[in-house]
Amino acid sequence: MRYISTRGQAPALNFEDVLLAGLATDGGLYVPENLPRFTQEEIASWAGLPYHELAFRVMRPFVTGSIPDADFKKILEETYGVFSHNAVAPLRQLNSNEWVMELFHGPTLAFKDFALQLLGRLLDYVLEKRGERVVIVGATSGDTGSAAIEGCKHCENVDIFILHPHNRVSEVQRRQMTTIFGENIHNIAIEGNFDDCQEMVKASFADQSFLKGTRLVAVNSINWARIMAQIVYYFHAALQLGGPARSVSFSVPTGNFGDIFAGYLARNMGLPINQLIVATNRNDILHRFMSGNQYVKETLHATLSPSMDIMVSSNFERLLFDLHGRNGAAIAGLMDTFKQGGGFSVEEERWTEARKLFDSLAVDDAQTCETIAEVFEQTGELLDPHTAIGVKAARECRRSLDIPMVILGTAHPVKFPDAVEKAGVGKALELPAHLSDLFERDERCTVLPNDLKAVQAFVSQHGNRGKPL
Repeated sequence: MRYISTRGQAPALNFEDVLLAGLATDGGLYVPENLPRFTQEEIASWAGLPYHELAFRVMRPFVTGSIPDADFKKILEETYGVFSHNAVAPLRQLNSNEWVMELFHGPTLAFKDFALQLLGRLLDYVLEKRGERVVIVGATSGDTGSAAIEGCKHCENVDIFILHPHNRVSEVQRRQMTTIFGENIHNIAIEGNFDDCQEMVKASFADQSFLKGTRLVAVNSINWARIMAQIVYYFHAALQLGGPARSVSFSVPTGNFGDIFAGYLARNMGLPINQLIVATNRNDILHRFMSGNQYVKETLHATLSPSMDIMVSSNFERLLFDLHGRNGAAIAGLMDTFKQGGGFSVEEERWTEARKLFDSLAVDDAQTCETIAEVFEQTGELLDPHTAIGVKAARECRRSLDIPMVILGTAHPVKFPDAVEKAGVGKALELPAHLSDLFERDERCTVLPNDLKAVQAFVSQHGNRGKPL
């Protein structure tokens, strides 16, 4: 399997090199040169498989030539063996043909564990084989950081630096990052917003001279391995609900477009998916594109669903690449237009093609709280604010009541007590046993100004397990 850049000017790489590269040298994102496709009979034969075995069958084509089957199977068994629910991603029914797929049974109670528990193990495997050491610099709007630290904290050949927007993540999210200590773990609170953090990460990949010889690895969803891991649970959900003999629709809370892009890929790999709904909050750049062909950057607002407080959706470039016939030069031009002017539209026929599969809705904080309260009253199920946005969007945008609708339950409600409280739900939120003392643990975090050079100087000074790089 070879991978190519969405901007067409970077060399094609194998899986191992793509895992370590993250962002392509031309600023683009890596995608498979050719997407594997499964027959309906093949998909049907996977019904009833344990999650890690299904993951092996879905992801195997992406790592062929880089990881032997026996090693990959072992990595996957270890990855999903740490989840607290035997089903790994159980479905919980809300309505007659409506389900929430609970993706929060991993160590950090968020869907990011599916990819980042795997990414940490893949990095360990590849770096040990190569005898290399790398630096991870990642940006988080809340959940990626803790999942990345949890997944990579035992990696012998990794130093990890996570940037989060200062005072713009929930207390549980922050503490899940800042209470994990290790010589190779560094939390940085940036005096800015998530887009500022994300831009610093991209700039650092573009010019890595500050590292003095080592290299950066991405843990954000620009890293192909993360997208690859998220494809699996679309197959998992569909198989639970009668797929592939019947099609399924999905509503996906998303800010960076990575999680829903995985669903788009699952469909292109042969899974019958009728509809993909982009569910977002007040920071609605994706909704404005899907509903009106306007991809325009606006002011970023803090909301009750902070993991989606994103205005520049990195993974959207991967969809644009397909919509433009995989023309790298066209994508490079679009991204330059966006950088210079803050927005663009695409040709009508390309936008119309996207609308055949995608619908969207932007949900404000008041509607989010109403949905949390409504679902709790009707079912006794308590939703986190991101999942509530997914439920609201599913109910507003659904094309057919006959087709099962699966909402991706992206996080445990205990991570967002402010939203639950504002929804007026009188249910005590208790942290799981492994996090029960979270609020008593010591924290370690460095607050830095919204300045790229200051961040890069910190990384350079504190890398290599506390020794300057």
